[in-house]
Amino acid sequence: MSDTGTGEKTGATARHNGIVSLVRQRGFMAIEALASHFDVTVQTIRRDLNLLADEGRVLRYHGGAGLPSSIENIDYTARQVMNPAEKDRIARLVAQEIPAHASLFINIGTTTEAVARALAGHQGLQVITNNLNVASLLTRGTDFKVILTGGTVRNRDGGIVGAASCDMIGQFRVDFGIIGISGIDEDGTLLDFDADEVRAAQAILRNSRQVFLVADHTKFARRPMVRMGSITEVTALFTDEPPPPAIARLLQEHDVALKVAAKE
Repeated sequence: MSDTGTGEKTGATARHNGIVSLVRQRGFMAIEALASHFDVTVQTIRRDLNLLADEGRVLRYHGGAGLPSSIENIDYTARQVMNPAEKDRIARLVAQEIPAHASLFINIGTTTEAVARALAGHQGLQVITNNLNVASLLTRGTDFKVILTGGTVRNRDGGIVGAASCDMIGQFRVDFGIIGISGIDEDGTLLDFDADEVRAAQAILRNSRQVFLVADHTKFARRPMVRMGSITEVTALFTDEPPPPAIARLLQEHDVALKVAAKE
């Protein structure tokens, strides 16, 4: 091999190690940020991330890369740019199932926020939410009645958590509960990172006539540590790709509807 070829290989190896190091430090790195940091093209970074994902060193997401963690979620601003097209497709599919003048719970998460945007064309909805971002989205240019739960507002993502939030959710009985989740285990266990957030989601499960779980395909590869419940407890799963076979069997056995938002 020529000296030039050896140099290119050494440079690529150093860059790969640097990418992994940055992702470990920050939880998620966007492609554009990595290209700027290493002064290479976005095409080069895409190839790097695909290779690193094949080697199991990073998890490849639309727009960047992250690392799996059971104790800490990816930063909210990073999650906002992860799989936006997939989340929007899921959200539009959910919106098609929600009639005018329905009552809903919508919980914390970037996918549920996409659902809120997709609902903007509806009429007469009443929404109870523990998500400041959802409330902001649904009060602009709509006739909706939006009720915010009490509780403590998290600065990092606008989520409202705590006992007051769960107590207020328990005061209502609604048509649809729309919930997101951080991870789904192979046995169908629904998992998240924050115990307070889980308690609010459990309250939504108990107080909704139908529960729609919204989760893009990456959630099947994540293993947070806090148990929220089982996928068998929801009415329907809305996702962007067919789930793993074990999950698909569970859905069928427990009569949980599977709604896949295929690419358009």
